[in-house]
Order: sequence, then C-alpha cells, then structure tokens
Amino acid sequence: MIPDAPAPSATVATPRAAGAPAGTASVPVAATQPSPRGLRTGTSFLEQSDSAVIRAELTQGGWLRGIVPADTKRATLNGDTLVVDAEGRFFAAFDRDAGGIAILSALLEDGSTREERYTIEPRAWDIERVNVAKTPGGMSESFWKNVREAEWNRIQAARATGSDSRGWAQDFVWPVRGRISGRFGSQRIYRGEPGSYHTGLDIAPGAGTPFVAPADGVVTLAAAEPFSLEGHLIIIDHGQGLNSAFLHAASIDVREGQRVTQGQRLGTVGASGRATGPHLHWSIMWRDARLDPLLFVDR
Repeated sequence: MIPDAPAPSATVATPRAAGAPAGTASVPVAATQPSPRGLRTGTSFLEQSDSAVIRAELTQGGWLRGIVPADTKRATLNGDTLVVDAEGRFFAAFDRDAGGIAILSALLEDGSTREERYTIEPRAWDIERVNVAKTPGGMSESFWKNVREAEWNRIQAARATGSDSRGWAQDFVWPVRGRISGRFGSQRIYRGEPGSYHTGLDIAPGAGTPFVAPADGVVTLAAAEPFSLEGHLIIIDHGQGLNSAFLHAASIDVREGQRVTQGQRLGTVGASGRATGPHLHWSIMWRDARLDPLLFVDR
C-alpha cells in the first residue's frame, strides 16, 4: 500500500491509509465482505439527450462517468471543477469514506446552472475488532529522511503527472486473476481505536504470474530498484486524474513515460518490499480519493 505522507518528527506517525498493520501486506479478511453495488446505466445527469448516458457505482469507493451539455462552461462535483473532454465527457469518483449527497453541477454559457444530486450509499466494510491494544506504529525520523522521503516524493510526483490517456473511459479488466487475499476498505479496531484501512485489492495468483494493464494509460513510475514498502512499484495514469498502482512485483516490463494499452503485460507478481507472501496489491485513486478496484471490473 502507498501511505499518506507523515510529518517528520522524532517518531513519524503511522499514515491514515497505510493499509495493513506494520510488517504485513494486508489486513486479514473476515468471512463477511462489503457488497459492492451493481453497475448503473441511465440518462446523463443533465438529461440532455437519449444518447448521453451515465454509468456509475454510486457508493463509497465508487465512480461515475457522464456527459455534460454542449454549452457547459464549467462542471463541478461538490464544488470541485471536473475535467471535461472535447466530447463533453467526464470522470468523477467517491472516496472510501465519502457519504451523503454528491452534487453534479454545470454552469452554462448563458449563466444558468443545472445540477443533479446523488446519494452515495455507505458500505458494510469488513471490520475486525480485536481485544488487544494498538501497537505503536510509525517510522523513525532517520528512516524517513534517509529512505522514505525520497520514495514518497517520487510517488507524489507520479500521481501528479497527468496525461491525455482515455483509459478512464474504458471498462477495466482484471490485471490478474487469482485468490483475493485482501479487500479494499477492510480495517481493524484495537480496543476501540481504529487502525489504518486497506487501500487496495490484494490478488494472489502465485509468484511469477504476469499481470497486465487494466486500462490504457501512461507509466508515471516504474521502480526498478524496489521501494522500502511497495517493492517494485508501477503507477499508471489513466487520464482525468485517475491512476492505478501495482505493488510488490517480482519484475517490471515497462518504463516510465511509456504508453500502455489495456491488457498489455506490466510485470510479474512477487513479494518485493513489505509483503508476507507473493501477491499483487492493486490500488486506484482519483485525485485524493481512494477507490475500490472491485467496482471497476466484472465480478
């Protein structure tokens, strides 16, 4: 998992969304799993024409794709400006902890505004309550300064690198199929104190199994030298602020700046970095929102 940046101090606190407890690749999965909603298809949120469709997973960790009127000057989601392509199409998404109402709005050239409200449904996350105290986590200031800070800066730069890829508009495919060993959003509660939630989907098909790009994109990071936590890490920008990260690879078959197409081989599954066994940790982000990969693929 790729954690949020800690603030350097004598002891650096464990990041909010670091995923699994220190020393593990993922939070153990209990029998009860969250139930992702089915894909929705309907008219555009502005209902401009029969051909203007929207597809969405209107739930925590979900997403939507839609189209705005031809005379739209600015489109927003909850006040944040959306990127709209030449055809008026856009992508937007909802963080794991998002809730309440999402408001899509379009400011038109004549000064009028049209909007649609959506209810973002909560998920029944896999929460494991354990009757033990939470172990103090974090990393030393020395480790942060000498190792982790440079890695973190590369990750942030890779995520900030936009591209004109249209992978965001595709129906994603599985990067690899195998046993699901860790679910997005799962979390432990230690005597009432929440631990970090798991930020991606762990797939364990066996060491050395090739994995592929789930959608078109541009490689913005390919860590030939393994990172301390993520190991051999690949980040792919799918356009419109959407990106995928693939952790713990045994080998990498792509280079930074390379364009990849859906289904193209990226590398092989391994256990590099901080992992207890060979698996592929696949995470998806849109801007700062962490998304559930299961809501992007057939299931």
